[in-house]
Amino acid sequence: MPPIALSRSANLELALYAAGDAVAQVRAGRNLSDALARPEAGASLRSAVQDLAYGTLRNLGLLDALLSELLRKPVKPALHALLLTALYQLRARPRTSHTTVDQAVRAVARLEPAAKGLANAVLRNYLREADALVARCDSDIAHYSYPQWWIDRVRAAWPQHWESVLNAGNLRPPMTLRVNRRRLTAEQYLAKLGESGLAGELIGPQAILLERPLPIESLPGFGAGEVSVQDAGAQLAAQLLDVRPGMRVLDACAAPGGKAGHVLELADCALTALDSDPARVPRINDNLARLGFSARVVCADCSVPAMWWDGAPFQRILLDAPCTASGVVKRHPDIKWLRRESDIARLAATQGRMLDALWQQLAAGGKLLYATCSVFPQENAQTIESFLARNDRARRLPLAGLEGGQLLPDARHDGFFYALLERQ
Repeated sequence: MPPIALSRSANLELALYAAGDAVAQVRAGRNLSDALARPEAGASLRSAVQDLAYGTLRNLGLLDALLSELLRKPVKPALHALLLTALYQLRARPRTSHTTVDQAVRAVARLEPAAKGLANAVLRNYLREADALVARCDSDIAHYSYPQWWIDRVRAAWPQHWESVLNAGNLRPPMTLRVNRRRLTAEQYLAKLGESGLAGELIGPQAILLERPLPIESLPGFGAGEVSVQDAGAQLAAQLLDVRPGMRVLDACAAPGGKAGHVLELADCALTALDSDPARVPRINDNLARLGFSARVVCADCSVPAMWWDGAPFQRILLDAPCTASGVVKRHPDIKWLRRESDIARLAATQGRMLDALWQQLAAGGKLLYATCSVFPQENAQTIESFLARNDRARRLPLAGLEGGQLLPDARHDGFFYALLERQ
């Protein structure tokens, strides 16, 4: 799509145009966060564009099926994406359907003036026949809004829970806070929220689920390091690692620093925070500085110890391994459409190499916590089983409350896998 000058005041026409552009970029292979990066847009317009783009991608399977029913012949990808976004708006906000059609046709005119009539006909036909059209879209992809291979793998892995896992990934994500216990208790922060007219619920030792999401600048004490934003499932990592004061600890894939900060909140330890992405490493320092902590922060690949390791073993290692991120799709709906089934085996191989390298750096009697935000067993239980088969001095420790180490996603938290390994 050609660039447009975005005004500071949100306008549905511009929001539809920009969201359609973002969706088209994702379908062409680009990350949604990068596709939404529009520094020239005002805050209200950015919020509207994000809402439309995220909603469209969460419901893409059904929207694609509906548009196939409504179009007699294919259209250009950019126009297709814009029509998908308009259909999402019609479904999400049916009371404003007249305005949506008008503004969507205007947005199409910006992109492809000759397609105004087509857009008007498509959207009005949808409004006239919505129920019948939805009834005809009866495939798994339309019903669950995931690629078929993804649906098949989740169904095979979790025969008792597969539908709830898929449905959870299409929800709007909750906003959960982690209270810095070095500053105050979770109960004290709950009271502080109440004084500001905000509400939340304690759902973990330091986890507060907010009644509704808020901009971080609205959170009391955020800038002072009293609280961080972190999913309740992700907060389990630092707790399970069982760090004690004075220990030498490695966070092997640390960016942006959320889990590293939590480790330091729980214990005064000698922490090395490592990450291979030079663009993300500065965020580790920023997050630790806000919390009032410091650590040795290094940009290097954890699977190549010669690049960074000084030879002294660690008593605790956290490996938050790169994965498909299939457990966090409610926060990143583009993942569903960007991932390929072949990525699972490729990532599992990377995870195995990282485990093998880091195991050599773990002290005798030390513990390594393997973590992913995935629901696919090949990246989780199978990776750990393969590792244990080739390391007879490794012992997997039980984790209370986590059957098989898997936390499946639901309305309150994302999906994660944890395995705690001890070096005998």
